[in-house]
Amino acid sequence: MGDPPIAPVPDDGLHPDALRMITPAYGAGSLADLLPSVCAVLGVPGADDVLGLRERLDGVDRIGVLLVDGMGAYQLPLMAPYAPVLADLAAGGRGHAGTLTAGFPSTTPVSLVTLGTGAPPGAHGILGFTVRRPDGRPLTHIAWTDDPDPAQWQPVPTRMERATASGVRVTVVSRPQFEGTGLSLAANRGGVYRGAADGDAVAEGMLTALRESGPALVYGYHPDLDHCGHEDGICSPAWRAAARGVDRLLDRLVHGLPPAAALLVVADHGQLNVPAAGRYDTATRPELRAGLTGVTGEPRVRYLYCADGALDDVRATWRGVLGDDAWVLTRDEAVAEGWFGPVPPGHAGRIGDLVVVCRNRTVALASDREPGKVGRLIAYHGSLTAAEMTVPLLIAR
Repeated sequence: MGDPPIAPVPDDGLHPDALRMITPAYGAGSLADLLPSVCAVLGVPGADDVLGLRERLDGVDRIGVLLVDGMGAYQLPLMAPYAPVLADLAAGGRGHAGTLTAGFPSTTPVSLVTLGTGAPPGAHGILGFTVRRPDGRPLTHIAWTDDPDPAQWQPVPTRMERATASGVRVTVVSRPQFEGTGLSLAANRGGVYRGAADGDAVAEGMLTALRESGPALVYGYHPDLDHCGHEDGICSPAWRAAARGVDRLLDRLVHGLPPAAALLVVADHGQLNVPAAGRYDTATRPELRAGLTGVTGEPRVRYLYCADGALDDVRATWRGVLGDDAWVLTRDEAVAEGWFGPVPPGHAGRIGDLVVVCRNRTVALASDREPGKVGRLIAYHGSLTAAEMTVPLLIAR
């Protein structure tokens, strides 16, 4: 199944229930429902308070939304010994606690745009970490600049644009290098961008914007926990240090909130550690390469493009090799499941001819087609397990 990772894979301590498969709760309790509900509290015309935030945020006219990359709901108990402020929030000690689902695939580009637009992935068209353009070239959304044009590739107006148009002051606080990128524009266009190089800067930037008068939406992004999970694994020393960093950020935000302001803390996905024995790789399994003209997606959800007439053979081979470790569906079957929400014809080609949805602790690597580092990661996400799909919604007043 390919070479083992460079570092040992630690026990991530996830409850067995975390491996059950769930589906996105679009329209009832997903990331797509958060900013519409926030905007409804702030008085943006046409915004629907799907999550019922008005009652919980009565008297609030400035709302901060902090997204901690990789902080799934199933990670919160694992973080608690290193993050007392977070643990208190999760227990409802300083506000309210609940959960949402990510969209599908449960990966950062998809989730950031799902949050930013208030729309399921099928509608906004950011349908994977890597997808195929109409001309066949791959597009890696985290390395996206201005080709294709973000406004055309992702045509749905963002909730920040709508809020700004209604007179709400909107600020985005994130890493300086993300300003003006295709992904940032697809997810967050409409807000004033403030670069923040680390957690302390994120806290300062968000609090500064929240202290200004008048209705405001302030969005902050913090990536360190996700990075350490990928590189070293959940519950590794580096991951625990990152959990402490999240808590320092929350401590500053929670205790620095001005009157009439609230903080909402969410994530884009969770993660799970994958052992060496769970790694299938097209680079070392020639039968998995047969009949393919392209591979995109990511290790937990693969999009396979098939040569003319090869689809049935490719599907049979992948099902035979991966067995119970994955679902292998055609594009139409995957769309019919509702995981993406409705998918217009113009976006359908971004999904592979076949969709491989990994189950259990497995990944489908393509080391012959993507950077070798991908196959050496420890924690992954993207699929439909509760560990990957369930994210917290924590509220502090």
